[in-house]
Amino acid sequence: MYDTNNIFARILRGEIPCKKIARGDYFLSFNDINPKANVHAQVIPTGHYLNAHDFAQNASPEEQVGFLQGINETINILNLKENGYRLIMNTGINGRQEVQHLHMHILGGNDIGPMIAK
Repeated sequence: MYDTNNIFARILRGEIPCKKIARGDYFLSFNDINPKANVHAQVIPTGHYLNAHDFAQNASPEEQVGFLQGINETINILNLKENGYRLIMNTGINGRQEVQHLHMHILGGNDIGPMIAK
């Protein structure tokens, strides 16, 4: 069940400030408060979706396209296309999802390293 008081829901409502990068009808992007790379942004849908599975099953086609366009817009604003970036979407306990609201991490600006530490 979606918690309307999770941190991302509160950011969307303006109750908690964020360093906004871009906003559209179906997404909000902002700088991560605990960056793991030189550039670390979050992109969240404006709708209440727990994770990737929930979003794929229940978001409208317009929401899905708008969210993907928001990811692309954020990458362009951050000038990450030339040297590359990593997209990470954690889902569930084993995926170590910390906030129960769908979110895409965009990391770049330096060599991110291997996909999974050994």
